[in-house]
Amino acid sequence: MPETVQETAEQTGSAAAQDDTSAGAEGSSPGSTEELLVQEGDIAGDYLERLLDILDYDGDIDLDVEANRAVISIDGGEDLEKLVGPRGSVLEALQELTRLAVQQETGARSRLMLDIAGWRADRREELKDLGTATAQKVLSSGEKVRLQPMTPFERKVVHDAVAAVKGVHSESEGEDPRRRVVVFPE
Repeated sequence: MPETVQETAEQTGSAAAQDDTSAGAEGSSPGSTEELLVQEGDIAGDYLERLLDILDYDGDIDLDVEANRAVISIDGGEDLEKLVGPRGSVLEALQELTRLAVQQETGARSRLMLDIAGWRADRREELKDLGTATAQKVLSSGEKVRLQPMTPFERKVVHDAVAAVKGVHSESEGEDPRRRVVVFPE
C-alpha cells in the first residue's frame, strides 16, 4: 500500500505546474483566503478520490471551509473504518499525506482537517466531555490531573473544553508522541 499511496501523491504533484497561479495571491483581496481554502479542499478531494479508487473503497467526499481551514469528510463506505485505524492513527497519517499532496501542488503549507466515517466528530464530543469532567474533578479536589497522551487534535479539544470552566487551566507537557494535557486548579 505505501507504494500505491506514494504513486498517488506523485500523480497529484504532477498537476502542480498546471494550476498554482493562485497560491501566490494570498492576501491580495478579502476573499482570497477563502478561495485558497476552497482550492485546497478541491486538491485534497481529488487526491482522496484517487486513493479511494485505488483501494476500491466507496465513500462520499464532502468539502467545506470551517474556522479558516479546509475540512474534508469521507462518509458512506463499508471499509472506511479501516482508514481510521486504532485511535485514529491511520486517519492522522492519511491527513498528513493529504496535506503534503496539497502543499506539493500549491507550494503552501496546508492546515486542512480530514474526517473519515465521522470518527473525528465523534471523538471531538468525547474529548469535550473528558475535558469538562476533568476540569470539574480538579475544581472539586483541588489537585492537578494528568490525562493520557494525546494527538495535537485531541489536546486542542481538551484545552478548549477546560478553558470554558472557570477556576482551572490546562497545559501540555512531555514530548510527542507521549505529550499529554495536565489540568491545574487556579
